[in-house]
Amino acid sequence: MKTITVLDSTLRDGAQAEGISFSVSDKINICRALDELGVAYIEAGNPASNPKDIEFFKKAAEIEFKNAVLTAFGSTRRKNTACEEDANLNALVNAGTKAVSIFGKSWDFHVTEILRATKEENLAMIAETVAYLKARGKIVIYDAEHFFDGYKHNPAYAMETVLAAERAGADVVSLCDTNGGCFPDEIETVVKAVKAEIKCEVGIHAHDDTGCGVANSLAAVSAGAGHVQGTLLGYGERCGNANLSAVIADLQLKRGVRCAAGDLKELTSLCRRVAEISNVRLSRGMPYVGKSAFAHKAGMHIDGVNKSSRSFEHVSPDLVGNERRFLMSEVAGRSTVLEKIRAVEPSVTKDSPVTAKIIEKIKEMEYKGYQFEGADASFELLIRKQLGTYKPFFSLEKFKTIGEQRVGEDFAPAAAIVKVRVNDSAEITGAEGNGPVNALDVALRKALERFYPSLKEFRLTDYKVRILDSRETSSAITRVLIESSDEKDVWTTVGVSRDIIEASLIAMTDALEYKLIKDEERKTQREDT
Repeated sequence: MKTITVLDSTLRDGAQAEGISFSVSDKINICRALDELGVAYIEAGNPASNPKDIEFFKKAAEIEFKNAVLTAFGSTRRKNTACEEDANLNALVNAGTKAVSIFGKSWDFHVTEILRATKEENLAMIAETVAYLKARGKIVIYDAEHFFDGYKHNPAYAMETVLAAERAGADVVSLCDTNGGCFPDEIETVVKAVKAEIKCEVGIHAHDDTGCGVANSLAAVSAGAGHVQGTLLGYGERCGNANLSAVIADLQLKRGVRCAAGDLKELTSLCRRVAEISNVRLSRGMPYVGKSAFAHKAGMHIDGVNKSSRSFEHVSPDLVGNERRFLMSEVAGRSTVLEKIRAVEPSVTKDSPVTAKIIEKIKEMEYKGYQFEGADASFELLIRKQLGTYKPFFSLEKFKTIGEQRVGEDFAPAAAIVKVRVNDSAEITGAEGNGPVNALDVALRKALERFYPSLKEFRLTDYKVRILDSRETSSAITRVLIESSDEKDVWTTVGVSRDIIEASLIAMTDALEYKLIKDEERKTQREDT
């Protein structure tokens, strides 16, 4: 199997995405996840840019990586400044990482108009910086910024910049589509041209501004690139970077190219972990690792997959640690319900009385306003209750919400009080929140954590409200969908009521029950093995 190296820039380029801000602890935890995946390099930030990164590199020095090489990021020396006197360059050296990645200008427009330097001085800045770092024992990855735009405008000069880096000793020259405006055919043509001129490893750093980040990375590898850069979940400046979870899976499963030392069956769980740490909801439609990546809704599709999975799946979900899902909807048939029942109790058949009983229960619930297409966890609980295998972990005996708001004044937090019972023990807890639903969420989890410490991992990641009959105005039936996660899994529950707080509470308690059921099943599996 051909092998290429992967550099993940979630902690550097990914941190530049809108809405993302990593703490030092976040960065450490993401490093561990990426090392577990088995990427070759983790580009972890610029040690000269802020105190947070300085602290991170000190703490990261204590980590024993199994697969990855921690990499500090910076730029070539400043113009008219010797390498020895460049504070940013020396911060790179002092970060103590085995590898460094530095960027320099490849587009003559940037050299003369943005950097305000001569073309000759820019070449000197590249060569002297690479040589300075190599003399200090570093693996040097040179990022040729705006290379493809530069090559289009002045191919001779763009080529001179990467030759300067190679002659100075760069281990990898990574060609950057910094503006993200290129197409795969352009990438392939240029990468082949560079490969014909330089002997060191050629890499690709693609952005996704045309939606081609992954395709451009694959095109570069086809053209001979042996190094790929991106971010695990595509986070990055503007539209983001090449999504490495897709690139890695594509290359290993479809092209026979090895690029991650870890087990690809952990890909989905690791992506969910990084999304949780980043506090960004993992897109359902993300290739390979999204919740909907192997979800089937149409009856014909479900029937086909049941007969042969390859009829409507390009790879098996277990290869990337994901799972197949059959969605409950008006276009799903009896076979869909049966598959879901069998996931809980394999002995049930199409003609079992409980099958008909569950189908009737679904119809009854849907008449009341429930919809289970996007609420697999609530549907599984319904099945367990009809099968008689449901075991409640707690009972909510009573709750009270308190809200007070004076018109024209700033928003005031709401409060909630709950009383829960677990076996013979009761717990009464109060909490404040941003509104009554949030207050109930906080109070309920706080009360239950005494009995179930694993709920500290639990969090709500999405909350949707649907009014089912707008003609009823403020007394209309309300459907609430809640998405929850615990770094291992993501699940959705549903609640329906004329009272939005009660609907939310139904969905919330289902979410907690589902979490506790899965925890117990995982514990049993560990004990059995």
